[in-house]
Amino acid sequence: MISALRPISFNLIYTLKAPSTPLTSAKKFLSISTRSMAVRGTALCDYDAGKKNDDADLRQTGNDVNITSWVNPNDKSGEFKRGQSAFRNWISSKPGAQFPPEKDRYHLYVSYACPWAHRTLITRKLKGLEDIIPYTAVHWHMGEKGWRFVTPDENVPGENVTAEPLNGYSHLREIYFSVDPEYKGRFTVPTLYDKKTKQIVSNESSEIIRMFYHEFDGLLDDKYKSVDLLPAALEKDIDTANEWIYDTVNNGVYKCGFATTQEAYEKSITPLFSSLDRIEEHLAKTYSPSTPYYFGKDITEVDIRLFTTIIRFDPVYVQHFKTNIRDIRSGYPAVHRWLRHLYWDIPAFGETTQFEHIRKHYTKSHGQINPFAITPVGPLPDIMRKDEEVNALKK
Repeated sequence: MISALRPISFNLIYTLKAPSTPLTSAKKFLSISTRSMAVRGTALCDYDAGKKNDDADLRQTGNDVNITSWVNPNDKSGEFKRGQSAFRNWISSKPGAQFPPEKDRYHLYVSYACPWAHRTLITRKLKGLEDIIPYTAVHWHMGEKGWRFVTPDENVPGENVTAEPLNGYSHLREIYFSVDPEYKGRFTVPTLYDKKTKQIVSNESSEIIRMFYHEFDGLLDDKYKSVDLLPAALEKDIDTANEWIYDTVNNGVYKCGFATTQEAYEKSITPLFSSLDRIEEHLAKTYSPSTPYYFGKDITEVDIRLFTTIIRFDPVYVQHFKTNIRDIRSGYPAVHRWLRHLYWDIPAFGETTQFEHIRKHYTKSHGQINPFAITPVGPLPDIMRKDEEVNALKK
């Protein structure tokens, strides 16, 4: 049940008004259709660590399976089920490690559009790894061959949006096939590549960011060594929060957007907004000028993982993934305050966010959702300044 803290109205033009309407009651306003759509999805980002799905292999792409298939066509539920990442090695500072921390040994491939890859850029900057781990960002568009690199004649915004610097590859998939010519999985970002052994270390964002936390500390100044995004005293609480936020929010928006039946969509949107209500309540209770983050006075992993979804929510997910019960800027004031503080005040968050990549990737790469590839102009601005509010909330 959606809480009554912020009333819901299912009018064509979204407004906030009383009395409150629980999500379960509001289903009668929804037009129910059980017809499945033809699926032409895209392999967006990484999978995130989680439970293995029994049908994961049916959705792998490799050489001969459609890279743009997100939902198993034999699954009549129409539910999007995320598989697991294929490369799960670890950079370790322990003696004899296969992948030891070394300056300029590893190269990170990312997309500015991708929330999972965005995690790694934020963490890399927070930990001061800019001179130790270089990166390349792919073009925002994904076609039938997956992520591609820009060509020299293209002018695409964003730092390090360049041609592939190591081998001159045109597509990310070529890196995967150079490692394993028989590779059958998806070609995902982030991808952490070892230039020395010519191997992919990992394409699992949740593990890449944890490698960045302390494995490179021996190469860092004290200023960055002291940055602890997973403090021992909070590790259990962080893991607990990650679990439900990942399932219902980070991955929840995709389960809504890639659903191919009405039932699958409604099954996912209810827990998504219940969790957003839960986050709102938590941030409203714990906030003070000295404790602006999810767990108080310091940034933790939860802030990083949650930010990359919430920053995309209003510009893309509300309309493109149909997560439109509320938006962040007018429906979640505490979340909105938290989001804007991170974006405007913490360079690692704001400087790694590229709204043009975000808007264009989703709207022009997901042909099964937006076949005419029209990118909505709004909402404007992409993110509001800290001293601004939407008109509906002004007193």
